[in-house]
Amino acid sequence: MQARGRGTTTAGFAVLWVAIKREPWIFTLSTLGSVLFGALTVADAWVLGWSTDHVVLPAFRDGEIGADMLWAVLGLFVGVAILRAVGIVARRLGAGVMQYRMQAHSRRAVTRQYLGLPMSWHQKHPTGELLSNANADVEAAWGPIAPLPMAVGTLAMMVIAVVQMLLADLVLAAVGLLVFPLVIVTNVIYQRLASGWATRAQQLRAELSEIAHESFDGAMVIKTLGREPEETARFAAKADELREANIRVGRIRAAFDPALAALPNLAVLVVLVIGVQRVVSGATDPGAVVTVAYLLTVVSFPIRSIGWLLGDFPRSVVGFRRVSAVLAATGAMPYGDLRMPDAPGTPGARLEVDGVDFGFDPARPLLRDLSFTIEPGRTVALVGATASGKSTLTTLLTRLVDVDDGAIRIDGIDLRDLRRGELAGSLAVVPQTAFLFDDTVRGNITLGAEVSDEAIWDALRTAQADGFVAALPHGLDTRLGERGTSLSGGQRQRLSLARALVRSPRLLLLDDATSAVDPDVEARILAGLRDRPDGAGDRAGDGAGDRGGATLLVVAYRKATIGLADEVLFLVDGAIADRGPHADLVARNADYARLVNAYETEEVTA
Repeated sequence: MQARGRGTTTAGFAVLWVAIKREPWIFTLSTLGSVLFGALTVADAWVLGWSTDHVVLPAFRDGEIGADMLWAVLGLFVGVAILRAVGIVARRLGAGVMQYRMQAHSRRAVTRQYLGLPMSWHQKHPTGELLSNANADVEAAWGPIAPLPMAVGTLAMMVIAVVQMLLADLVLAAVGLLVFPLVIVTNVIYQRLASGWATRAQQLRAELSEIAHESFDGAMVIKTLGREPEETARFAAKADELREANIRVGRIRAAFDPALAALPNLAVLVVLVIGVQRVVSGATDPGAVVTVAYLLTVVSFPIRSIGWLLGDFPRSVVGFRRVSAVLAATGAMPYGDLRMPDAPGTPGARLEVDGVDFGFDPARPLLRDLSFTIEPGRTVALVGATASGKSTLTTLLTRLVDVDDGAIRIDGIDLRDLRRGELAGSLAVVPQTAFLFDDTVRGNITLGAEVSDEAIWDALRTAQADGFVAALPHGLDTRLGERGTSLSGGQRQRLSLARALVRSPRLLLLDDATSAVDPDVEARILAGLRDRPDGAGDRAGDGAGDRGGATLLVVAYRKATIGLADEVLFLVDGAIADRGPHADLVARNADYARLVNAYETEEVTA
């Protein structure tokens, strides 16, 4: 678990250089404040030495203190204290602003990268790890910014102090400065011992977050199967690992921090012993001894502040590397610059799938040379056995991932040539598993878009959801709870459908989106979709329009649902095995008839 301290230290300074280049003015301001603080702290030593020689010793010798000298000393100490306070404010304010700005910049960069990367990349990275990258890793990466200006300023303070020590007494300064090699060696040893465990702790934070997120998502499974003790034990085991790693880092730091603090104090004792002998022998004066001894106590602060900075480097380097790995990830989805053309008189879109090949694993393609066309306003059912490629096709149609070969076109435009966000204005998908936010009914349907209540109620009527929404305590303003847990599965599906309809899509994809509702309700929904005019979902809420309905592609299982479609596409092993009206396929294709009858038999049995 050890890491090379020199490598960690070099990498830590490289991370800080990234922050300095991005925020040079804030860094300069905070550093100047720190230098001012350091210089005035050293000035305290000069004031103390001058007061000893010109006020304290004469007072003992003469038995009185002159008023002028007393006010002079008081003025010097107060002036130094005020200027030092100004330096502290500038240093801390600048460091805080710089740190928070860098964290905000990194979080925005990670979020933009998450949005740009394809679903295939996200599927390879657990949600807990992604959350850790955007939160814990970002905070760790820029943690050393807080002590950075102080460390830089105190370096200047240390230089000034050393110069003043040499001017005060060369011999005592040489004795006191022997502490520096010891401090450097101590820091190197500390880095070597702490770096590996700090790296391990940062990795464990991500793994612990992953387990927690997975447990929350699977709460129903865990509780219904009585797996709470096992899940608790799984979380506790990882938490214990994290605790052990943090304790190891804490123990190492606890051992070295006192050593770093004690070394300057030991040097002060040695200087005082030698200084007394030099005063007795007449080689120096008491003021010089006091100045050097005090400056050594001052020098201990820069040493400790540099230790704090170096102590944050192991976590910082690990966090920065994890964030950088996300930002360097390849596979970002490219976009074109085309917009969807206006199609007056034809609200439905023309969908063309041309020779599409796709597979998450190149050795096992899910779709092979898939080709079909759906004319505007048509309702087409996509039917196939499990793992035939139906949901994969909807993923490609919504461009969550890109095809390996071939093209998907809407109104003749390749999806890859559209501008970012343009596809969402023409296409909407309603998945089988409806996701609702912890928000009101209105918020879940509009998702922040400007939509009139009239348009919302029209979409709810088409989705056969207006009845139960009207019966809710506060209607559209009723909060649904996390994931819509206050509603049934069928109700969640209907609200999800209304969310899609209110955007007036020209192409609507239903991925078994009505599986949780009764067959007669499903029939009314599909009939309403076929007859729904485009203007009914108009965002301006101007009322119903006079154009035909959207193009519908329905992933279907129920025979009643399939029978409502104009045409059926029978998908087998990622390719269209047959197509045509439902009745014709049942009559001529034994495999298709067996499949839909099996679905019907399973549904009746259930």
